[in-house]
Amino acid sequence: MTRILIGMIWVVSRLALAEGALERGEYGPLDRAPGTALYDWPVEVAPGVFSAIGATQPGTYENAGHNNNLSFIIGAESVAVVNGGATNALARALHAEIQKHTDRPVRYVFSENGQSHAVLGNHYWKSQGATVIGHVDAQHEIEVRGFEMLDSMRRYNAELAEDTDVVSFDVTFTDSFQIDLGGRIVEARVFGPAHSPGDISIVIPDANVILAGDMAFHVRMPPIFDETDTAAWLDSFQVFANFAADMIIVPGHGGPTDIETVTSGTLDYLVFLRDAVQSVLDAGGSLQDAYQIDQSAYKHWHTYDELAARNAGRVFERMEFE
Repeated sequence: MTRILIGMIWVVSRLALAEGALERGEYGPLDRAPGTALYDWPVEVAPGVFSAIGATQPGTYENAGHNNNLSFIIGAESVAVVNGGATNALARALHAEIQKHTDRPVRYVFSENGQSHAVLGNHYWKSQGATVIGHVDAQHEIEVRGFEMLDSMRRYNAELAEDTDVVSFDVTFTDSFQIDLGGRIVEARVFGPAHSPGDISIVIPDANVILAGDMAFHVRMPPIFDETDTAAWLDSFQVFANFAADMIIVPGHGGPTDIETVTSGTLDYLVFLRDAVQSVLDAGGSLQDAYQIDQSAYKHWHTYDELAARNAGRVFERMEFE
């Protein structure tokens, strides 16, 4: 019965989206970089560190699935990419932008987790000779859900997805992994569980930049999945916040920011939602009561329509057994 109710809420949310934020223009333009598969052009957030900030809207044909941040780091000898993109078309478009800034080869590609917009474009990068790197849990996601993710992406991306396929990582790790781009060290770090299996962050020490991935959110509502352990995410975020307190933070979604902003967008929201769900549980309430939690304070966030009720339901289900 619980699964049926969740399905009903999802259907309702999708129907609401048909007349919702996307059509009302609340996400902004559907494409900021016409003539390329990228949603927007890369910006230099620190010397030699660039990020093409993705749409904070769902994946669509117009944004080609570029609804996460695709970044690259230039060293003296080579380049590292962070997130392979949702399609080979996106990966090629990002590669073209990289070549405007350097003729050094892309030797490494990190995926911030095992989600489709982080891993499906790895097919292109492998064809270019890059070593593709990710967490062992993200590799498991590829093995279990890779072709399901590919089919889902193909449904909205049409011809943009034609030559994209599922590939595995060349290198996996559990805690951290370091590379040298030639006088520039880049380190992938695990701060603990976040919103999806295999979430990692990428640190560029000499630039004082951390590409936080989906450890940290702002601008758009954090998604909570069936497997998301929000109690563990609270602990992980504290570790992350202590590490990144004085750094330039580029989250997985939304532009560069600081620790105060992502604390409000991540930690504070998780605390609010867990407290609200606990109140429902203490009162002997049901899953339906959890769906009714007033989250209107966050209505200005992108993806609120799609995620708010679903997030509450998933936190309720998990907290019932904590």
